[in-house]
Amino acid sequence: MVNKKSVDEMTAQELYELAKAKEAEEQECQRETMRAELESAQAERKILLARHRKELAAIDTRIRELGGRIRSMGGKGGGRGRISSTVLDILSDKEAHSTTDIKAALANRGVVANNLNQTLVYLKRQGKVKSPKRSTYVIA
Repeated sequence: MVNKKSVDEMTAQELYELAKAKEAEEQECQRETMRAELESAQAERKILLARHRKELAAIDTRIRELGGRIRSMGGKGGGRGRISSTVLDILSDKEAHSTTDIKAALANRGVVANNLNQTLVYLKRQGKVKSPKRSTYVIA
């Protein structure tokens, strides 16, 4: 409002418009505050992720230097690869296992292996698994 009137001199319509303008101003101020907090939280998240990745890479490097393997914790893959990684984990004792043994070990871990044969063929093609004799597998 251009001219300043006291509250007592304003009409109901002018008071209503003044209240709406004040409400809009408060909402805009609130949005700006939220936007600033959001940007701050996103920047903090970015810093934490970068630090986490760096520390995790250092630990993974140390594990590899000690001769260990790094097991993926899923990530973007969702449920894919769970059977493959579990089969590799079962075979990691470097002993020969039959398909029946592998299927039983998967069942004990709560993994349904309807496509175990395809998974073993896939792992064999990738060179991660060997088959010294029929229906018997060892880690490569």
